[in-house]
Amino acid sequence: MKKFLVIGNPIKHSLSPKLHNYWFKKNNIDAVYEKKQIEEEDIKHIVSEIRNGILEGMNVTVPFKKSVIKFLDELSPHASETQSVNTIYKEENKIVGGNTDIGGFGASLKYINYNLKGKTVFILGAGGVVPSLIVALNHMRVSKIILSNRSNDKATYLKKKFPFINLVNWGQLQDFDMIINATSIGLNKNDKIPINFNNTKPGRLFYDIIYNPKETNFLIEAKKKGNLIENGKMMFLYQAQLAFELWFNIKPEINEEVIKLVE
Repeated sequence: MKKFLVIGNPIKHSLSPKLHNYWFKKNNIDAVYEKKQIEEEDIKHIVSEIRNGILEGMNVTVPFKKSVIKFLDELSPHASETQSVNTIYKEENKIVGGNTDIGGFGASLKYINYNLKGKTVFILGAGGVVPSLIVALNHMRVSKIILSNRSNDKATYLKKKFPFINLVNWGQLQDFDMIINATSIGLNKNDKIPINFNNTKPGRLFYDIIYNPKETNFLIEAKKKGNLIENGKMMFLYQAQLAFELWFNIKPEINEEVIKLVE
């Protein structure tokens, strides 16, 4: 039986095992998928388990999408461009880091028929998924990307990597068409982003990368003020679909049953 894993910290909220084990069963694949909370010092050993065949493949989530890179043999073009890895697979005996977040995010916006061309996007956070969001948004030809992070070092790093983005201080609100919460603020039900959205115009799209819980306080407050809201569920499904395809060369179906599975 092939074994797959998702690593992160925290990892309790992840629905990846539920989804991938469902797809294994649907596609008659003899495999099991589990989740594991790890520390930074565990990464080298876990990647070695792919090298020696104990693990077949792996997904990577917060906060290890960048730190895992030094233990891999190669990066896919998207992973290289973003320096962010969320899927690890074997190719010709090499351990390859891939990035399916770019495709997953883009597909999630196509799913809701939201056209970003010429729009202004405000990103909260500068963690592992943010380079993927920036690249995807750039492909969608947005007019402006504004970024705000609690600490300046990660934001400054992203500004050097993507000079076209605009940085503002944490808590400083800017006008936007779409705002993305790419922080972990919201994983706990009492979490609140310390930004006053009272003066924002209604009809904006509030997008939260978090999919569990279904509605963070960020989305609840946005909905009350007449805005569109979208959680990270469809991005999660589409990035997982692309990861599954990298492992098995099979594109599993995303239908109503699958969507309900992760709600």
